[in-house]
Amino acid sequence: MKNLCKALTIAGSDSGGGAGIQADLKTFQAFDVYGMSAITAVTAQNTVGVRSVMDISPKLIYDQIEMVSKDIGVDACKIGMLSNAEIINAVCKALKATSLKRVVLDPVMVAKSGDFLLKKGDEKHLVKNLLPLCYLITPNIPEAELIAGISIQTNEDMMQAIFKMRDMGAKNILLKGGHMPGNNLTDILFDGENFHRFSSQRVDSKNTHGTGCTLSAAIAASLAKGENLYHAVKLGRNFVLSAIKEAPVNIGKGHGPMYHNIKVSY
Repeated sequence: MKNLCKALTIAGSDSGGGAGIQADLKTFQAFDVYGMSAITAVTAQNTVGVRSVMDISPKLIYDQIEMVSKDIGVDACKIGMLSNAEIINAVCKALKATSLKRVVLDPVMVAKSGDFLLKKGDEKHLVKNLLPLCYLITPNIPEAELIAGISIQTNEDMMQAIFKMRDMGAKNILLKGGHMPGNNLTDILFDGENFHRFSSQRVDSKNTHGTGCTLSAAIAASLAKGENLYHAVKLGRNFVLSAIKEAPVNIGKGHGPMYHNIKVSY
């Protein structure tokens, strides 16, 4: 008989299949982790853009989280798209009620197409109420700028943003440097005490839809299996880089999806 580690994704549904709930569950499967979901919104989108969004009611979101937590159990949790303050507060309430640990927050605010996924102004609720409840947050540069309230142009700016987010209550922070110029991509992990830099060569590809979702899900899956934070981030980054390199070339006309059906390299 096989015992599986279990991970929950709290996120929106991507009808194109490359990001959100769909990407998270594919990633959990690749890591041989049992995946569960609490859907926060349904989007009509493809590789080119988002046409429409329908939010799930805060009560139904809360009930989804509570039902799977109390019966199946959750070893780690990834949080993605939360559309507004009411949904954010419902998720906070559920996290407290179920005492979920190893929560990875990907503070999704704007889609790769430029469409807003979090109501403007409601990021303050995410920062004040949700951020302190999470084990790790994984913002990219634009998200970190919005959270920290500063412009990020240099590595020194990245460090300053990390300190500001720490002062806001973030326990551990992975600031992703993909929006910085240059051929090398550097992410900075602050583990509450020390800084770790992860660098890699930028992959020249338009098939990058869902990279943030996939990375946070991969980290959550690794944490669910008992990996420490540093190794979980390393595994997640390696998985995403491989998934981009192996991306199919015939899916959509815009930012295509990655290929999640790859072997996890330990």
